[in-house]
Amino acid sequence: MAPCWRARAWTVLATLTLLSCCSFGWCDASRTSGSAPGGSSQEQGLMSHERVKRGWVWNQFFVVEEYTGTEPLYVGKIHTDSDEGEGNIKYTISGEGAGSIFIIDELTGDIHATERLDREEKAFYTLRAQARDRLSDKPLEPESEFVIKVQDINDSEPMFLEGPYIGSVAELSPIGTSVMKVTASDADDPTYGSSARVVYSVLDGERFFTVERHTGIILTAVADLDRETQDRYELVVKATDMAGQMGGLSGSTTVTIVITDVNDNPPRFPQKMYQFSVSEGAAVGTSVGRVIATDADMGENTDMSYGIKDQDGGELFKVTTDVETQEAVISIKKPLDVESKKTHKVVVEAVNKHVDPRFVDLGSFRDQTIVLVSVTDIDEPPIFRPAEGAIMEVQEDAKLGALVGVVTAKDPDVENAPVRFSIDRSTDQEMMFHIDPVSGAITLGKILDRETAGWHNITVTAVEADNQAMVSHSAVSIRILDVNDNPPELATPYEASICEDAKPGQLIHTISVVDRDEPQSGHRFYFTLAPEASSNRHFTLWDVKDNTAGIRTQRSGFNRHEQNVYFLPILVVDSGPPSLSSTGTLTIHVCGCDTEGAIQSCNATAYVMSAALSPGALIALLVCMLILIVLVLLILTLKRHRKGQRMAEDEEDMRDNVIKYNDEGGGEQDTQAYDMSALRNLYDFPEAKSSESGPDIRTLPQWVQASRVGGAEGGGGGGAGGAAAAAADFSLFKGYIRKKVEQADADLSVPPYDSFQTYAFEGTSSPALSLSSIHTMSTTSEQDFSYLSDWGPRFRQLAGYYAPGNPEEEGS
Repeated sequence: MAPCWRARAWTVLATLTLLSCCSFGWCDASRTSGSAPGGSSQEQGLMSHERVKRGWVWNQFFVVEEYTGTEPLYVGKIHTDSDEGEGNIKYTISGEGAGSIFIIDELTGDIHATERLDREEKAFYTLRAQARDRLSDKPLEPESEFVIKVQDINDSEPMFLEGPYIGSVAELSPIGTSVMKVTASDADDPTYGSSARVVYSVLDGERFFTVERHTGIILTAVADLDRETQDRYELVVKATDMAGQMGGLSGSTTVTIVITDVNDNPPRFPQKMYQFSVSEGAAVGTSVGRVIATDADMGENTDMSYGIKDQDGGELFKVTTDVETQEAVISIKKPLDVESKKTHKVVVEAVNKHVDPRFVDLGSFRDQTIVLVSVTDIDEPPIFRPAEGAIMEVQEDAKLGALVGVVTAKDPDVENAPVRFSIDRSTDQEMMFHIDPVSGAITLGKILDRETAGWHNITVTAVEADNQAMVSHSAVSIRILDVNDNPPELATPYEASICEDAKPGQLIHTISVVDRDEPQSGHRFYFTLAPEASSNRHFTLWDVKDNTAGIRTQRSGFNRHEQNVYFLPILVVDSGPPSLSSTGTLTIHVCGCDTEGAIQSCNATAYVMSAALSPGALIALLVCMLILIVLVLLILTLKRHRKGQRMAEDEEDMRDNVIKYNDEGGGEQDTQAYDMSALRNLYDFPEAKSSESGPDIRTLPQWVQASRVGGAEGGGGGGAGGAAAAAADFSLFKGYIRKKVEQADADLSVPPYDSFQTYAFEGTSSPALSLSSIHTMSTTSEQDFSYLSDWGPRFRQLAGYYAPGNPEEEGS
């Protein structure tokens, strides 16, 4: 059918092309002008002069698309009014498709299409025509542009370019509810004919959905779409061009429509009754069981909440909703007691959270079920009455053994076992109370003092007599009721001051009292002067009646030089019962005041200066403090400077030469372990600098050497002379030490460095004797160091210092 139709279309278009060519010829004839052959040349020249422009003769060309003939398709003819048919004009074309798609007859100007054209690929071609002189090839007319339009035929079917299509619509939507829109595109020319006019229809699924013919909008065709029955539909939509007329082309697509959920289904319990059991000893909050109601809806439309409808079940149980599983969790709200009730009936109700008001006429969106909870019996500990603990009261002056109160506990089980009571001594370490183990009577164990402890909190334990594991505890608070056993006292040791020129009746001070007691009716104190002060002529006491009293002057003209202090005894009595009293003393100082009444001084002691100092006074005070600090720093600097000079001048201070060697070393032959020069210079005592220090004092090695020289000069035979010389030298050494001690004692610029070290004892079983010369007598026998030579090679150098020289060696 389509090829035949296309053949007929080409025939019509060819006829139109021929008609256009005829019109072109008519135009050519109408526009061509010339002179008769017999005209004069002058007339010809005039006519030639009057011709303004030679023009092209053609109109817009059309060529049908999809031409399938074997011969080139004639498009049209170009012609210029300068062409007189003599064959001296050559026609050429250039531009889009020139020479390939379109060819021209150079002599006649006929244009043909050599290829099959497709308007959907290219709708028109723009070319340029040129008329030239065949001999000279010069253009006879300016180049002119023309257009060849490709004539459309219905060769493209509608296509759904945006598929696949997926839409959605809520269930139970009314008829005519818009679901979505589909659009088909036709590649044919929409401006020519009806090739691109598309209409829509439903091929499959028209029972539930329809589509608008011209817009492609899909609408619901029924009002009872139910997601729970079918949650999606697939329909086939067809698009036909040529406005749906016969011979039009068509295309189709599949549309998936998802039915979305609405809350049109109430929750439903699968069972109308559930049974659970729980122990009566289960703690509050223990889960008893779970039930769940189902909902055919989906998403948030299935969200529901649970509750308990009956009052009895709501007192002992509670229901919560598990947000993840949407289950009703039944738990214990209060302790259960099988002796009171063995079975509990709980009515649980499920209600949708999100109810759609459009569907309330479908019924109630809630459901109920019955839950039976059976309580099983267990052995329970005793229960105190009251369960929250007891509060007792006892007078502060109660006697030992007085009854404070009675606690009660009972075994809740059917057996009703006897109960025994005791006090948890960790809460009553001082054993202030006792309890009767059978009756639970609490008695007083020690004397009470409310002022020390106004409350006593103890814990009483109750245990079954035949089962010690069944234990319960209860807190007992004992309040100590006050009795008036403490007298009132002045709040503080009051002191007051008055001016010498005080007026009679002037208020000096206001006093108040404290009382450690706490009567139930409140405190009420009475103030009077003590009997010994009731007749004084100086001051009076005024009871203000609000537990305070004021002291006023009774006369004027006080003189602090005659009497600068007054002691006023005040008697304070409480309201009892029994009434107790005490006496306090108010000390009143007589002071000197200025004209404005400000106190200047009391007796010889000046009162505190005014707290507000002027800026000048503060600056002067700061300057004085800075001067004092500078003076102190200068004094310390001078003392340190003098001390440094004295230490520099005192070159005989032996403390600077103390060298400590803690290692044993390698003996006298080891000269690398330590500095031997420091050891040799240890005895280089400086000589005295003044003549007052006595005769010249030489070092110990020099003395030893001198003694050796003296012995040599004496020939060795003068033993007595040698002993006398040794005694003289030791007295010189002692004098030197004594002189150093006196110098150290007289120097006040250095701290004391007195120290005394004893080297007389070297330990038990030591083969070496003491080397100290402090306790050595001045006899030659005690100063014999020849035994040092027997100590071995390690002490050879030491023996050379102290042992007497060998005459033979010295002679050699």
